[in-house]
Amino acid sequence: MTAFRFILQRALSVLLAALSAVLISPARAAGQGASPDVAALGRGINILGYDGIWEGYPNAPFRLENLTAIRKAGFSHVRVNFFGFKHMDAGNILDDAVLRRLDAVIEQVLASKLIPILDEHDTDLCQRDVPECTAKLTAFWRQIASRYAGKYPALVFEILNEPGGNMTSAEWNVLLGECLAIVRGTNPKRDVVVAVLNTEELPVEQLTLPAGDRNLIVTFHYYLPLQFTHQGAPWSATFSKIGPLNWGSAEDEAEAAADFDKVRSWSEREQRPIYLGEFGVYERAPAESRAKYLSFVARRAEGFGWAWAYWQFDHDFAAFDGARQRWNRDILRAIIPPVR
Repeated sequence: MTAFRFILQRALSVLLAALSAVLISPARAAGQGASPDVAALGRGINILGYDGIWEGYPNAPFRLENLTAIRKAGFSHVRVNFFGFKHMDAGNILDDAVLRRLDAVIEQVLASKLIPILDEHDTDLCQRDVPECTAKLTAFWRQIASRYAGKYPALVFEILNEPGGNMTSAEWNVLLGECLAIVRGTNPKRDVVVAVLNTEELPVEQLTLPAGDRNLIVTFHYYLPLQFTHQGAPWSATFSKIGPLNWGSAEDEAEAAADFDKVRSWSEREQRPIYLGEFGVYERAPAESRAKYLSFVARRAEGFGWAWAYWQFDHDFAAFDGARQRWNRDILRAIIPPVR
């Protein structure tokens, strides 16, 4: 009986260790299935965050034919900034008319030979009120995951834009785990983008991921130093008074390189692909410094094999002039150098 008890305890210990490795351990899990091909995502741009298309207004200001211009310029994907919460009723049910418009956008993106990333972009509420965010975000992904189960295999989900504010890393890990469980119930192999908590410290080491889920892409956004990238921004009482500030010294580049190296080291250790989902410089910055910054960030990301997406196509930080229907050539040359 004693020998049998020992054998049984030993077997249970091995079983528990195996379950722990699959279900509990943080991001480290080398070799457990194929990782997403971030090289296919390549260079991207953020679109449709502040557009009347969701209310049914065409060309307001984005035109779906702009997707052709995006592809021709050298981009491989678009990050669709979707504010789903404002299209929910009191029971957190998404408006079906808006969902049909979302279907049409996804189909047009795919027809334009671009990869769509569906980014749930309700940052403000989620940074301010974690319980309400939890209710809405889980409801959002139940509906979206069910709607697109088995459809649009190239479509990538992004759980939440810029978690942070009043939300701690621990709270984010819990909410992220809930949302991933919902998504995986109907989309077990779909590529999903998951964010590092959005603080200047880039606390990537605090992110906890299901070890067995290798169809995850880890994202962070980079606007440091904020005094430079947001100088002159009229919506901020602080930044509106700053500038002109330049960027591009050896010290400036070393600070940005150190931030990227921190993420790179974690990525290599945990064997997780990285996506730089946003970077940009507000238009009040000196043009030469703006171009230097954008070029440095884009080339650094590409040097590490990361995908990236510029913020953003139109509105502020704009790479494209919607009124004139033409690219801002200084920005486009900085992020996508001409082929020589």
